[in-house]
Amino acid sequence: MEHRHLLPDEFDLLVDGAEGFGVAPLVGHVETCASCAAELDRQRRLVLELERLPRFTTSPLFALHVMREVQVFEPWYVPALDSVRRYLPRTQPVRVLMGSAVVLFATALTLSTVWIVTRLDLLAFLLSVGADRVRAAALGLAETLASSTFGVALNALGGGGATRGVTGVGMALTLFLLTVVVATLWLRGLSAISRRRRA
Repeated sequence: MEHRHLLPDEFDLLVDGAEGFGVAPLVGHVETCASCAAELDRQRRLVLELERLPRFTTSPLFALHVMREVQVFEPWYVPALDSVRRYLPRTQPVRVLMGSAVVLFATALTLSTVWIVTRLDLLAFLLSVGADRVRAAALGLAETLASSTFGVALNALGGGGATRGVTGVGMALTLFLLTVVVATLWLRGLSAISRRRRA
């Protein structure tokens, strides 16, 4: 055999006790090379030590602990179906009763929707009446807030009735905007003073 030391896979063949035509030259080399003989002896002792180690088995709950840490993709509809199933009754008669109630509700909703769609002019009228009432309530609320906030000043400036309400809202918005402008200018001044002190 040529003058070289054995390669790791050749040591593995000898440690495993392989036999065959290609193993004989390796054995002959180990008998003549002290360095390879020492390495082969070291690897055999290591394998023996590893075989003497106690065998460990995993806990029966090992897979459960591992899977608890794994992020599993779940489609959106699975939790939705689970939530619905949680509220479904368990007995057959109650399920039938609940299903009948749902069908009746869906039918009533469908019929009322069809009725409203066929009567769009009535719906438009009801919406305009509702919008007028909401606008009147909002103006009344704004007038009440303005008069409770600014009191005597608005009563002195305002006229009467709806004119007073509009004037009061205008005055309240003007005072609010004036307060915002003054506060902004005051904060900018403080910021400039603070910058000058730091510099």
